[in-house]
Amino acid sequence: MSRIRPTLRLGLLRDPDFRRLCAATAFGQLGDRIVFLALPLVALTALRADEFQVGLLTAMTTAGSLFVGLPAGAWVDRMRKRTVMISTDLARALILLTIPVASWAGLLSLPWLYTVASVHGVLTVFFDVAQVSHLPRLVGRGKLVEGNSTLSAVRSVTSISGPGVAGPLVGWLGAPVAVLAGSVGMGLSGLLACGIRKREPRPVPSARPRLVREIREGLRFVLRQSGLRGIILADAVFNLFLVMYQTMLLVFLQRETGTGSFGIGLILSGMGCGALAGALTASAFSRWVGQRRVIWLAPLVTCPLAALMPFARPGWSLYVAAAGLSALSLGGVVRVVAQSSFQQALTPDRLLGRVSATARFVSWGGIPLGGLLGGASGSVFGAATTLWIGAAGMTLSALPTFLSRTLSPHSPAPTPPTAVVR
Repeated sequence: MSRIRPTLRLGLLRDPDFRRLCAATAFGQLGDRIVFLALPLVALTALRADEFQVGLLTAMTTAGSLFVGLPAGAWVDRMRKRTVMISTDLARALILLTIPVASWAGLLSLPWLYTVASVHGVLTVFFDVAQVSHLPRLVGRGKLVEGNSTLSAVRSVTSISGPGVAGPLVGWLGAPVAVLAGSVGMGLSGLLACGIRKREPRPVPSARPRLVREIREGLRFVLRQSGLRGIILADAVFNLFLVMYQTMLLVFLQRETGTGSFGIGLILSGMGCGALAGALTASAFSRWVGQRRVIWLAPLVTCPLAALMPFARPGWSLYVAAAGLSALSLGGVVRVVAQSSFQQALTPDRLLGRVSATARFVSWGGIPLGGLLGGASGSVFGAATTLWIGAAGMTLSALPTFLSRTLSPHSPAPTPPTAVVR
């Protein structure tokens, strides 16, 4: 019996391919977390950007969901997902490498930063759609909650270590050099993904492939599922206000509390600790509360704590506010694990890419607007007021899912994928 227990605890990690996916995710997310902190600091410290310019940079980073959000799903469904993941990781590494090179050459400017952010954002759309679509093939539909929880735990660990690495790098070597570390992380992610041996079958092309018809098919499936409509709309509201909040968070910490890059890194690492706790408890919360109920309950309980940050000043109040951000991250991961597993279990294999892209297009489509609104609100009302607005909006994002009939506590379980193919 003692020999069996450790094996059982490993779960999906017994699978070498899943371990390789976790390792690739770890390096890719580490690079992404470093870039998340370093890019705005490049604008703030190296290029002296103001609040609106920081908001515009955030908008350009996430505008890829609007540019290619819907067609990305149709294109990914025509290709092997592993190949898409590898190629986009390596391409992101190369585009990020241009920032330190331009800085060393004395050519770095805000327009170049916007361009890199835009291209990186488009590539990220393809990567994320491919990864979400690849997981059901790799682990099987019966283990989606475990697979999503494990990957979320990996992302959370890198959310802790990423800012902890980026903060000192920015302080010691400058923000452009920190971006170089992010580029290395993305490159290692692509190389590790090459080691995944399990090959998915090549998608069978349609006799007459038509992009618009394929996009319409994914949209139709989402619109017919009231449960999916509810969680996607809630995601859209949450992401809009989250980005408003995040856009001014670094500005508030640096300019109104006097927190340096190392301190900012520690606060973001604390958010990563909350995300890790959420990943480790997501499966348990889904069992105790119910997978569908926890999707709206998690943000309703944890998002109001984000309103502590505008009150923060140097000292103990800043620590309390940082704890509130950790709770926000915990609730966010619990929600994402539950709703990702719900979406993947409900969707037939042939539509995974398109449904994922449609969900991303709707739920992430407002993120560029959130960046612009955050920058504009910060310029007019100040960073603290913008944080208040963001916290209130994130809390209200629980309403669409709560009001969704399919996700009510007494609604039936999702229809098996074989029965919902249109």
